[in-house]
Amino acid sequence: MGNLSLDIRDTSSLPTEDSHCQGFLTRNMELIMVRCQDTNSQSLHKVNGVLSVGVFVACHSYCGEGVVLVLLTIFCAKFPFNMDVYLKGSVRAPSTSGTSLSSGHLGYSPFGQGDVQNGIPASTAPMQRPPTSQPFLPGSAPVPVSQTSTFQQYGPPPASVQQLSNHMAGMTIGSTSTSAPPPAGLGYGPPTSVPPVSGSFSATGSGLYTPYTASQGPPPPSVSQGLPLAQPPFSGQPVSTQRLPTQVPGFAPPPSSTGIGPSSYPPTTGAPRPPTMPGPPLPGQTAAGPPTSQPNHVSSPPPPPSTLSGPHPGPPMSGLHGPPPPTHPPQPGYQMQQNGSFGQVRGPQPNYGGAYPGTPNYGSQPGPPPPPKRLDPDSIPSPIQVIEDDRSNRGSEPFVTGVRGQVPPLVTTNFLVKDQGNASPRYIRCTSYNIPCTSDMAKQSQVPLAAVIKPLATLPPDETLPYLVDHGESGPVRCNRCKAYMCPFMQFIEGGRRFQCCFCSCVTEVPPHYFQHLDHTGKRVDFYDRPELSLGSYEFLATVDYCKNNKFPSPPAFIFMIDVSYNAVKSGLVRLICEELKSLLDYLPREGNMEESAIRVGFVTYNKVLHFYNVKSSLAQPQMMVVSDVADMFVPLLDGFLVNVNESRTVIVSLLDQIPEIFADTRETETVFGPVIQAGLEALKAAECAGKLFIFHTSLPIAEAPGKLKNRDDKKLINTDKEKTLFQPQTSFYNNLAKDCVAQGCCVDLFLFPNQYLDVATLGIVTYQTGGSIYKYAYFQLETDQDRFLNDLRRDIQKEVGFDAVMRVRTSTGIRATDFFGAFYMSNTTDVEMAGLDCNKTITVEFKHDDKLSEDSGALLQCALLYTSCAGQRRLRIHNLSLNCCTQLADLYRNCETDTLINYLAKYAYRGVLNSPVKTVRDALINQCAQILACYRKNCASPSSAGQLILPECMKLLPVYLNCVLKSDVLQPGPEVTTDDRAYIRQLVTSMDVAETNVFFYPRLLPLTKADVDSDSLPAAIRNSEERLSKGDIYLLENGLNIFVWVGVNVQQGLIQNLFGVSSFSQISSTLNTLPVLENPFSKKVRSIVDMLQVQRSRYMKLIIVKQEDKLEMLFKHFLVEDKSLTGGASYVDFLCHMHKEIRQLLS
Repeated sequence: MGNLSLDIRDTSSLPTEDSHCQGFLTRNMELIMVRCQDTNSQSLHKVNGVLSVGVFVACHSYCGEGVVLVLLTIFCAKFPFNMDVYLKGSVRAPSTSGTSLSSGHLGYSPFGQGDVQNGIPASTAPMQRPPTSQPFLPGSAPVPVSQTSTFQQYGPPPASVQQLSNHMAGMTIGSTSTSAPPPAGLGYGPPTSVPPVSGSFSATGSGLYTPYTASQGPPPPSVSQGLPLAQPPFSGQPVSTQRLPTQVPGFAPPPSSTGIGPSSYPPTTGAPRPPTMPGPPLPGQTAAGPPTSQPNHVSSPPPPPSTLSGPHPGPPMSGLHGPPPPTHPPQPGYQMQQNGSFGQVRGPQPNYGGAYPGTPNYGSQPGPPPPPKRLDPDSIPSPIQVIEDDRSNRGSEPFVTGVRGQVPPLVTTNFLVKDQGNASPRYIRCTSYNIPCTSDMAKQSQVPLAAVIKPLATLPPDETLPYLVDHGESGPVRCNRCKAYMCPFMQFIEGGRRFQCCFCSCVTEVPPHYFQHLDHTGKRVDFYDRPELSLGSYEFLATVDYCKNNKFPSPPAFIFMIDVSYNAVKSGLVRLICEELKSLLDYLPREGNMEESAIRVGFVTYNKVLHFYNVKSSLAQPQMMVVSDVADMFVPLLDGFLVNVNESRTVIVSLLDQIPEIFADTRETETVFGPVIQAGLEALKAAECAGKLFIFHTSLPIAEAPGKLKNRDDKKLINTDKEKTLFQPQTSFYNNLAKDCVAQGCCVDLFLFPNQYLDVATLGIVTYQTGGSIYKYAYFQLETDQDRFLNDLRRDIQKEVGFDAVMRVRTSTGIRATDFFGAFYMSNTTDVEMAGLDCNKTITVEFKHDDKLSEDSGALLQCALLYTSCAGQRRLRIHNLSLNCCTQLADLYRNCETDTLINYLAKYAYRGVLNSPVKTVRDALINQCAQILACYRKNCASPSSAGQLILPECMKLLPVYLNCVLKSDVLQPGPEVTTDDRAYIRQLVTSMDVAETNVFFYPRLLPLTKADVDSDSLPAAIRNSEERLSKGDIYLLENGLNIFVWVGVNVQQGLIQNLFGVSSFSQISSTLNTLPVLENPFSKKVRSIVDMLQVQRSRYMKLIIVKQEDKLEMLFKHFLVEDKSLTGGASYVDFLCHMHKEIRQLLS
């Protein structure tokens, strides 16, 4: 008897003669090909040095190794055999690999499997929400809300979990591969016939990982030698395509209940489906066009001409031989199966006959080879579908906060909040609203427990601002022991004479002035009259005890500090700033109904020296005082430097008129930076007030002065252990300066206009630690960047801001705040200090267990922010939130919030690059997320085949969002992304709220040509993939920093005329930075959409027109995050396969 070993190989290399049997089985997007050899015969063949039968197989759901056994039993019963099957990923294109890959090594993680990772939490997907609510009664222990497990449907029949097939198990990530470029000229359009033959991209350096498209292993040598890439399975005789029996004798078919279900998207026809991204050139080829990296934001200036010479067409195809990939009609999508798995529909397959008639007729002439299959993107979880489902299910009813542990609607849903005892989700969002009762359970799940807090968030007009409560000289009522502030969860006892703290259980006397009787339920009779007893968010007027030096603060001041070096003057920037400030000073923030702002203003200009201006109202003309000794900075005047705008308006306007003229002929190119901040700090100290510095700066500060920097930009450090130094400040000078600024309440907002390396990582330190904002306009040009800069400046000056702020988060017994992320400074382990905190900034707090929690009492958070308002009033803003606690992991997974988890995840990773190699950070991210999903699979999912990927309902978007974070410019930069860009993005994301990170990592893509011109609504968004684009349409993509308008080459001439005012596609100018104002419905609709999006974002987005096949299209494609990225990032489908492999390794 002979011995058979099975090895997965590329079937194209197998000989075809002398076999006892040949068979085809099409099952779930893969071919299973069986060939058997009698090892006693003389016809043994060596395939790549392995005596084998070739089996090209992938198993899906219950079609596992058993299928191979079945076939071998039928066809080759006389041979005993050993089975050694390696499963490969799903096929996106004809396989080009000649070797098989065993599943790769487990991703690196610095944490043991049992340890809680303080970092990188797994991101989650849209959550399932509790269908019931139960009012919370402060007088009694809240009862946990019962939460039935309803499931959110996307696509065909509903299911609670998502499961992917066995064929994903072989996804390999980590080694390099050579991709086969797609045929040139593929158009944009719905999925159709030509399958992409693209592989992954060669990655260099440790920081990149290059997933193979599911059908590929490492590239065989033949690929690089120009041998055929796509060929029929056998080179000798044609392959029979007869259909195998639907039921093998002796084996029951799969249950009939899993019959064909409709795909969530109907099959479409039309232009060929393009590859997700063009691949890099094969060896010996050259790719035209610019380098392939794109920042997550866009630097406006034109790059050097060489990089913009033309569109990036992808590698040429000239060196490739072999027949073109076979075309085939669209395949049926995946159907949802009973247990929540999704597998391909088992309907009739193209090119296959009907029922198998009996013995296979191997001698007959076959038809064309069967089409290659790929994982249907419509069958995997769609962010767009989840967002739309949440809007339709939860957008119509108000979100009432009276119930403990309620998961709020998604940030992408418009909803009204009614505060009934818990803070609005606009102020606080949590990664989970049902937290484990024990630390062991938290460690087991690896789900991080964190809250993203936005204390001064702006509310929509139809929601009530927090009430201001004034308790007079005695101040707010607090717990004697833990100092928590009075809130709805405090328990009044002994007839109302004492109260028991809900955080520490200490009993405190009620002050006589605060006493009130209780009703029959134990509730105070003035419960609804006092915001602190009935609402989740409110403010207290602080007493003098809460002020520095026991002295009430003065109103804050704004100091404008303008770089007047050669570059700033020549570009027109100085004149632009001065002109804008004349009108902007009328819009300084003011308190409530005040007629004018209490904020005072001052002005400084600088290059190598500093110029201070006396704008006292009694002067006829402003006076300039120059300080040239920058090594020992001082303010040369006190009286007349900080003034009231209305009193000194004439002098201020005169000054702003004169500054551009005074420096018009300057030749000074060098600047200082440290002394500029020192000067502002000293001015605020002298005035004994807090305030903000608005610094407009253009170049690396190389002039001799404290804080002088050198150019240390070095691209060679990328993907090395020293890469982290690029994110660290090059001197400790600015850290020390930031500490001094925080102590004084001096916040720094920085507007940067670089033409070259500026060292944002160092210059941004003071801004970052004082709670300020950075704005960056690379290669600033008046014509293209003026609107964006002026809009940003207006918003920055007018927005609500608190000064000299301190925030503390208190928790009930059992958990405590252990880690903080955001733009702030901490001098101890509990107090978050910010010189300034505006309405857009968030602080992310992570919690850990220090004791057991109780399901009955739940967990409580109280965020208390002490700050000075823009009128100089000292206030306390309080936010309270109650969470459920659980002893079952399923309850934890059922109440997670994906978008918040990704927000935390990104911030943890972006902080990690300061101290660890980027590859380590990326691997730790993947590993922790795999652990989260593996824990769910092991403990919460119903038993099923190991080949199924099972995702919790509320975490089903975890893989797609996590992949977006991994592909971001900070963690995976392309060659065009500058060091400054990465440092800028890193600091920006650290303070983002959940809505901002959501659109930043997964941009919104809208088909403008589908917009209803008669409606106020936006067109329905589509998924971020090139294959969703049609040549005949116009699309808008926004990510919070940029708006791209992409125009297909086949757009109707009338639409082009209506939107751009030109008669043809070729006449559209790519340099437009605003859409022309035209009097037609389509133009009005598109401009209103752009305006609507601009209002929603905290920064004014740059508008970029992208024509299909134009040089800017590579930049646009960088944001199509479901596709493979040109920097080596995996496509969504490939990453899903990789995550499945990681989970299987953990489970095995």
